[in-house]
Amino acid sequence: MESFQAKFKYYNAQADKELSKYPLARQVESYLNVPKTYVAYGAGGFISLLIFFNVWGQLLSNIIGWGYPAYASFKAIETPDEKDDIQWLTYWTVFGFVNLAEFFSDRILYWMPFYYLFKTLFFLWLFLPPFKGAHTVYHKFLRPTLLAYQGDVDSGLKNIKDKAGDIFSAAASNVSHLAAE
Repeated sequence: MESFQAKFKYYNAQADKELSKYPLARQVESYLNVPKTYVAYGAGGFISLLIFFNVWGQLLSNIIGWGYPAYASFKAIETPDEKDDIQWLTYWTVFGFVNLAEFFSDRILYWMPFYYLFKTLFFLWLFLPPFKGAHTVYHKFLRPTLLAYQGDVDSGLKNIKDKAGDIFSAAASNVSHLAAE
């Protein structure tokens, strides 16, 4: 029990140190007279319960999967360091793949108990720095698949681009011909 309490104190101190960087967290702490870490744990627990019981589960899951990563991506773009850019580009590549796969399977997945809870946990695993889940999914699955089909995708995209250019040229020619009449 003592080791649990020691670990809790350690992680609580780390969370307090991290939350102290945000003025809003400090303001909430002083207004409520409750430690900011407890407020964060309570808010996280409340959101988890909403997702668990599927009260706005889809919305909350998507906000969690988009909200923090979008802000962190903004911060990464504003720094000269490219390492954080790679992390977030990798995340958005995996996020897009997951959303595309979900589009085709959501009718089945929706009936899975606690689907949005698992989806939320998956998004957290993908973007939280200690886990680097997006890095793992990208390098073990997406990258090898994309490398294997890169030539086919590139030639398909070139064909689409050429055909779209031909269609646009023909339409522009027809418009200019009609305008001349």
